[in-house]
Amino acid sequence: MRRAELVTALLMAALSIYLMWKSAELPIGWIPDEGPGGGAFSFWLAAAMLGSCLWIVVNWVRRTSPQSQSTRRFMEPGVLKMFLLVGGGVTAMVGLVHFVGMYGAIFVFLIYYIRYLGGHSWRTTVSVAAGTPVVAFFFFDVALRIVLPKGYLEPWFLPLYDIFL
Repeated sequence: MRRAELVTALLMAALSIYLMWKSAELPIGWIPDEGPGGGAFSFWLAAAMLGSCLWIVVNWVRRTSPQSQSTRRFMEPGVLKMFLLVGGGVTAMVGLVHFVGMYGAIFVFLIYYIRYLGGHSWRTTVSVAAGTPVVAFFFFDVALRIVLPKGYLEPWFLPLYDIFL
């Protein structure tokens, strides 16, 4: 477990640095009369992730977290099955984006994850699965004006664009 924590933190730190570098190809600061630059959100999110990774490494060196003190195996035998179920679900979600768009894929994935893997009630499942794409739409398409793929569901979004954009 101890080694897995360090390896994961270092890999995530490397990914953070790469994302910051790629995001900096676009403006990352505030542009007067326009708002945040095209790379601002991803750059600063990656910078926060890098800071978190570095803090994990500090805790690993100091042995202050339970994981940094553990001698247990990283994956117990039953965990691999859950890892494959979640990974398969995420892979299917990415594959669905072409057909039902990002919002439809999020909806389907959350139903699978919350109801079938999590065992929660249908009320909780539908509330979260329906609410998340709505919040994501208003955040990305309306607030940030970052248009995510809609797939074959795009005609459903045209009236919303007339209202909000």
